[in-house]
Amino acid sequence: MIQVDFKKGNGLVPVIVQDVHTLEVLMLAYMNEASLQKTLETKLATYWSRSRNELWIKGETSGHYQHVKEILIDCDQDTLLLKVEQEGAACHTGHKTCFYRNLEE
Repeated sequence: MIQVDFKKGNGLVPVIVQDVHTLEVLMLAYMNEASLQKTLETKLATYWSRSRNELWIKGETSGHYQHVKEILIDCDQDTLLLKVEQEGAACHTGHKTCFYRNLEE
């Protein structure tokens, strides 16, 4: 298995989350080694919360789980792309994606 370089980001790597069917970018989150391991084991997207300083399973409180279908790694081995089947909204505001606002509007 390819090794993820967690050293560059002080133990964290950015994770781009994409809808496996539409390829729409849903959100950006962070993972550490423990959250990646849990994601690989359960196939449920599990991230590291920088604000709460703890692991969190996407959908654990909202029911909007992300079922991981594929995990890709970039050429520098320090960024991940998760392709997921999203249940409900990806954004905590209730929007399908966190990227629903245009900066220039």
